[in-house]
Amino acid sequence: MDITQSPSGLVIDKTTILSLLATVIILLVAYISSLRLLSPTINPKLRILFIWHAFDALIHFILEGSFLYNCFFTYITLPIPSSTNDYPHPASLVASPGAVHFLGYTDRLYGSRHGDSFMTRLWMEYAKADHRWGDADLTVVSLELLTVLVAGPLAVYVCGLIRRRDETRLWFWGSVLATAELYGGEDFIRFHSWRED
Repeated sequence: MDITQSPSGLVIDKTTILSLLATVIILLVAYISSLRLLSPTINPKLRILFIWHAFDALIHFILEGSFLYNCFFTYITLPIPSSTNDYPHPASLVASPGAVHFLGYTDRLYGSRHGDSFMTRLWMEYAKADHRWGDADLTVVSLELLTVLVAGPLAVYVCGLIRRRDETRLWFWGSVLATAELYGGEDFIRFHSWRED
């Protein structure tokens, strides 16, 4: 993997470039969707709101959805020592900080740390700042379930309200979503995670 390190410690590698490119592509998809789905005469403020909410929904579904996929379907099987008849204590099997025996499997560890796809590498970059994103941390999984299953569909609904020009419902549901995004658990977990460490 090609790595270029600047004096500031910034590392720009293939995963970083592909991640930024994916984000730009998602933004372009949101913009093109606004051109195809909205009237050319729509108020520019509503077009910007549509682009923002379409981008938000796509980020929730694609990027954060990939985190959940890794938490539910990417795992390693732990070796069970055959030299003893006793089953080892689960704490002795934990291979990384924050790893838990997720979904009732005591012989598996789930999370991006255990995969090798582009999306697992993307989440491992994120895990460099907060190790919980590399494993199936129960707090992170529960918050991501909310964002993928509630905030994502709500953002799509807001886009539909903009398209139909239903401004009464738009301002209510747009405010609900904005408040959830602003004060949601995501920001809490990201900005207050230092208390855990």
